[in-house]
Amino acid sequence: MSVIQKLWDAEENKDIDQWNEVLSDDFVWVKHSTGEHVGKEQLGKWFMSEDAPKPENSRIIYENNEIGVGHSFVTFKDGSRQAVLVVYTIKDGKITRSETGATNLD
Repeated sequence: MSVIQKLWDAEENKDIDQWNEVLSDDFVWVKHSTGEHVGKEQLGKWFMSEDAPKPENSRIIYENNEIGVGHSFVTFKDGSRQAVLVVYTIKDGKITRSETGATNLD
């Protein structure tokens, strides 16, 4: 199974153990909208909470053992929606970094 799919399954199932298995200890998420760098623990708290964005039509565009690209439409708790493109950096079977670009939807 792909590393990205394992991550998405962990998020959907609110499985923090699987989440921790897939992400490296030094994982960082880069938000292009703000330039903010978010660590594994902080991001995990959000994605495991009821406030987490709800993805739809998620698809893996490309993945190998070094990089992955995914796309989803997400709905946030406040009802806003975005189309989100994510690039994942993968090393030794774990995701070490993700960077997102998003487009607001009506």
